[in-house]
Amino acid sequence: MFEGSYTALVTPFRDGRVDYDAFGALITRQAEAGIDGIVPVGTTGESPTVDSSEHIEIIKRAVEFSAGRLKVVAGTGANATSEAIHLTREAEQVGADGSLQVCPYYNKPSPEGIYQHFKSVADSSSLPLMLYSVPGRSVIQIEVDTVARLARDCETVVCIKEAGGSSDRVNKLVQAVPDGFTILSGDDPLTVPFMSVGAAGVVSVAANLIPDVIARQVRAARGGSFDEALRIQKRYYPLLSALMTLDTNPVPIKTALALCGYCTDEFRLPLTGLTTGKTEQLRTVLTEFELL
Repeated sequence: MFEGSYTALVTPFRDGRVDYDAFGALITRQAEAGIDGIVPVGTTGESPTVDSSEHIEIIKRAVEFSAGRLKVVAGTGANATSEAIHLTREAEQVGADGSLQVCPYYNKPSPEGIYQHFKSVADSSSLPLMLYSVPGRSVIQIEVDTVARLARDCETVVCIKEAGGSSDRVNKLVQAVPDGFTILSGDDPLTVPFMSVGAAGVVSVAANLIPDVIARQVRAARGGSFDEALRIQKRYYPLLSALMTLDTNPVPIKTALALCGYCTDEFRLPLTGLTTGKTEQLRTVLTEFELL
């Protein structure tokens, strides 16, 4: 269901409001670059700091701006199951193609609690679901056995965005999940190693800035041209690394987009912008890649 290159979209802000002009232009760039789909209002889209009405409006606008050119996998996961159900139903109503469901965070549910959470969301809507395991943010991960159980018991649970940093875990997932269930890398620097052991693509942060490069890399790997995919990886690794390590996501990628003129570098608290020194480091990297 979900394979190829997906962009975890930033949410541009201007003067405290969502900048839909910049958002639409960003989506058009994705479509023209050959990206397969977009993921609005996920972590990169600053979902914790948009209110409920903004959340649904962003998804609605993403569907409208995509105009059938891109799949729209709406970030509708939440810590509370009732909230995840509400957002997912609303996303279905406004025309999303699927839902990204992050592992519940902060309250640290057991594997059974995680299973019941996602099963409740799946039972509430007909949207295809992409699970999102990201222990670096949610503390816990979605265990391989839980993923397999959900894929077996819920026909709409069809994919996982894997951001645990382990190729061996991807190997284990490939062994455990049924045919047709797909795994996407959740980390740009790990796209090639993950795809080499069975992942079907990536949900990319860097694609906000370099969508053509990410789309080309994923197409190469999916076509078996791993030499070409690795050449792209080697060439762009310094940029991918900077976007991951200068600060917490999405601060570096939104700052990079602002430096390149695609949106402002406005964030909502508790996120704040890069320091002057780190901004200059990022500017240097962008210059080296002829993006400025």
